[in-house]
Amino acid sequence: MVKRIVLNIDAPKIADAVGFYKDILGLDLMMDHGWIATYGAADQKMDVQISFASEGGSGTPTPDLSIEVDHVDEVLEKVKTAGFPVEYGPADEPWGVRRFYTRDPFGKLVNILSHID
Repeated sequence: MVKRIVLNIDAPKIADAVGFYKDILGLDLMMDHGWIATYGAADQKMDVQISFASEGGSGTPTPDLSIEVDHVDEVLEKVKTAGFPVEYGPADEPWGVRRFYTRDPFGKLVNILSHID
């Protein structure tokens, strides 16, 4: 049985992750060995998920990561303030999410979303 899946992103300057993954998304630095830094949500249990897609939905490119947040519009404002590009959205999608795409400091396309209540 799979207990955990960890996404590893090749990043020559791992310290660049702090401004996006910690400061904007609020993730905790769980491990730092100098050559690898792992971020996560220390106080939450996360389910194991892996997705395979031919597109990102609504005709968008397939994102490298999808990150669900509590308040997508708050994160959108932080992304804009920090100067990260918004490449899609914000959009309310027919499958019940509000989302936008941005690029992290390493050029990865990130789908940031919240479920619509």
